[in-house]
Amino acid sequence: MTTTVRITWDAASARRARRQFLTGPATTGTPVAEVVGAMLGAHAQVFSAAELSVGMRTDAATRADVRAALWDERTLIKTYGPRGTVHLLPARELPLFSAALSAVPTGPSPFPPDVRLTEEQAGQVVTAIGDALDGRCLTLDELSEEVVARTGPWAGDRVMPAFQDLWPRWRQVMHRAGWAGALCFGPNRGRKATYTRPLPGGPGKATYTRPLPGGPEAGPGDALAAFVHRYLHTYGPATPQYFARWLAAPSGWATALFGELAAAGRIEEVLFEGTPAWVAAGDTDFPQGPPRGVRLLPYFDAYVIAGQPRERLFPGAAYERALGGGQAGNYPVLLVDGVVAGVWHQRRRGRRTTVTVEPLVRLTARQERELGEQVERAGEVLEATPELVVGEVTVGPHA
Repeated sequence: MTTTVRITWDAASARRARRQFLTGPATTGTPVAEVVGAMLGAHAQVFSAAELSVGMRTDAATRADVRAALWDERTLIKTYGPRGTVHLLPARELPLFSAALSAVPTGPSPFPPDVRLTEEQAGQVVTAIGDALDGRCLTLDELSEEVVARTGPWAGDRVMPAFQDLWPRWRQVMHRAGWAGALCFGPNRGRKATYTRPLPGGPGKATYTRPLPGGPEAGPGDALAAFVHRYLHTYGPATPQYFARWLAAPSGWATALFGELAAAGRIEEVLFEGTPAWVAAGDTDFPQGPPRGVRLLPYFDAYVIAGQPRERLFPGAAYERALGGGQAGNYPVLLVDGVVAGVWHQRRRGRRTTVTVEPLVRLTARQERELGEQVERAGEVLEATPELVVGEVTVGPHA
């Protein structure tokens, strides 16, 4: 008779922290792309937050190292990742992300019928984007002209509400072009972002100014199985609902996918705090938790976005203080022993930055020393001289 493995929250959070370089930072010489891969991507809508997410997981890397990996070494790529949001991804893993994310079903369109694209139109736009960007870097306006010329005037209709403005219709599927490997960010042209095509000809045939490391081509089923395995390795134990929330995917689809992988022996059921959950098959070795130590994590850090159950990660007062309307990532957070125990904010002025930290628990003398070390490390990452202020954070989310 098989005995179901029982896993506590402390053990799970200890393993998650260890596998993401939060228990011990990556040592000098560890490639930046390896750190990003361990997180399953760094959220990069606010690029300085991505620099901090990566740098705070290392003992020496700075924002310059992250930028060099992205623009010079080409070991990172900036594109649309999970949830259709901008991420840094390891370039060599882009074929896997592209195949897996393209296989995730999209939910109902949030736009009214006269605004949304049909699936046929969406496919035309994605193809047009890839063709327009093949071997070129274009600004958004230049890309828009190319897409309209290659599809039709309907693609350029300014009907899509966004930030007190109206965007052209085709931009509804910009993230899907990223998932398909037809689009990624290129180097800025002055103050304007540019876009280029990272995977001409499809996954495994990557060229991006200079060749990117490629990867074997995989079918959607193989890619999804590998993707779930990577997710469970980093964030397991997890339920299909946790996985669906991380991807902004339909819950029923995720439940069916986990059922198929379980039937094939690819994943294994465990009891996580008494609730059925899943890990990759055979991956049931967990440390004794909780993870010890103090960490500062920026906006939308991978650990807090994917960490579930959320009420365990944001215990007590942290659930109200550090979540914006129940959404993780709106505030930079203070982690104490693997759980959110405060918020913080940094305000930069020239070469100096003031880091205000609002703890929600009483810190021990050791934890106060570790907080000071984390602030110093944040200054190193941002290439600024930091000053620590312990007190109330008065700014709101996304400030």
